[in-house]
Amino acid sequence: MTESKGSEVPIKLINIIDGDTFKVNVNGKMETVRYLLIDTPESKNPNTCVQFYAKEAFLRNSELVKSGKLTLEFEQGNMRDSYGRLLAYVFVDGESIQGMLLREGYARVAYIMNPPYKYLETFRKEENLAKEGKINIWSRGNYVTNWGFNGCMYEKQIMGDF
Repeated sequence: MTESKGSEVPIKLINIIDGDTFKVNVNGKMETVRYLLIDTPESKNPNTCVQFYAKEAFLRNSELVKSGKLTLEFEQGNMRDSYGRLLAYVFVDGESIQGMLLREGYARVAYIMNPPYKYLETFRKEENLAKEGKINIWSRGNYVTNWGFNGCMYEKQIMGDF
């Protein structure tokens, strides 16, 4: 999947927060961007433990966002989440980062709040490829749920965070 050139918004990476969130400079303003329609395991949420594949999702996201020219595409009516973060489709050199994270088994399709969405069916197909191949998050039985992920690598209070 590639982006439609008419809605391309160039950005400059500031830092990576986790597998589905990062900070960027957009038109001279620092913004936190949350990937639209996907969810990766948590490592930085203070209300949960460090989940399986959180570190791997963070590292893969980091590789992807540093690998080329980043652009955002927005979905009309879904610009910000309840935390004020920009919600966007994110592309590196014209290729969907969400699609890659789904296909490689680091993310699940989630947060379908206000359909329709331009790439929802494509993302579901990418997710199904990883499910069928039992790749990463899909390799652990009953790990992925409709509400997130079950199971922890360790408790942050005991082992610390990465």
